[in-house]
Amino acid sequence: MTDNSPVLAPRLIDYLRPGAPALMLTTGADGYAGSAFTWVVAIDAARLRFGVDLGSSAMANLQRSGQVAIQVIGPGDISFLIKGKARQLKNRIEAAAPAAVTLWEMNVATLKDQSWPGVATTALSYEWPAQQREAMLRMEQAVYAEMRAFA
Repeated sequence: MTDNSPVLAPRLIDYLRPGAPALMLTTGADGYAGSAFTWVVAIDAARLRFGVDLGSSAMANLQRSGQVAIQVIGPGDISFLIKGKARQLKNRIEAAAPAAVTLWEMNVATLKDQSWPGVATTALSYEWPAQQREAMLRMEQAVYAEMRAFA
């Protein structure tokens, strides 16, 4: 188990470099946790980029505290909780239009490997309706590319 490491595990970087869905966890003004689905990419061993819906409670929470946790569940033994401070990089991810999604970057503070020896997980994934599937997959790949390319 990799507790309190300020860098991402190599297998996690390999999984997140092309982009993957994840859960974003923030703390509301009331002190309770909130979660939202997001897209996330690994930029390097110490930074992640992710999307946040414009005007959402998650965005308000991030603007207030900057604290975020990203829960990643991937195939095999990929199960990590990543905590850190985040800042907004861009007001809109154009590839996500017409949805209004902002681009954020997290500096990793801690990494917790939550896998269990001998237990495999099923990756968190989006299942798009059949009539929208190809267009949504293209859009999702364009979002990941834009997230990685931001300078």
